[in-house]
Amino acid sequence: MTIQGHQSFFMNRFDSVLDLNSAYHCPVCRHGEISSLALMDAFACNFCRHIFAANLDDKSIEMVDSHLPLSWRWNGNNWQGIHRPGVELGFGYWVIAILFILLPTAIVGLGAYFFPPLPGAVLGNFSIIWTCLTFFAHLTCVLWLIVEYYQFPILLYARSLGARLFQRTS
Repeated sequence: MTIQGHQSFFMNRFDSVLDLNSAYHCPVCRHGEISSLALMDAFACNFCRHIFAANLDDKSIEMVDSHLPLSWRWNGNNWQGIHRPGVELGFGYWVIAILFILLPTAIVGLGAYFFPPLPGAVLGNFSIIWTCLTFFAHLTCVLWLIVEYYQFPILLYARSLGARLFQRTS
């Protein structure tokens, strides 16, 4: 095959359209295949059972059976997540996220430092535990927002991974 033949092969592969008559790997579980539903412009996964509405002009799909508007675009080889238009994570958001994590933790920790428990108290270490819980609770909130922004379906992925492990043991 000539160099021009290789270029046309790769160009055709990446310029391929989203077709209802084809099967693609699932962008959610990454295990099953999505194929078209009869008489609909939609796809369904044979493993995780999610339903996707297809936009053939944009070569994109959107998961319709979830409360999150997760969507992906087909580039000819794999699925790429589509980020929400007009929303960018800039420097200011990162500063606010760090302050959201550290400020409440610092308030609780300083309160525990300046007002220590009485010696011999039953719950003497509770202030340290409460400070750690404050940090991890706020960190969890920020991580959840990041996961929502980048549209990584952690719960759906964990559910499909659990189903895959359950199928292997059965």
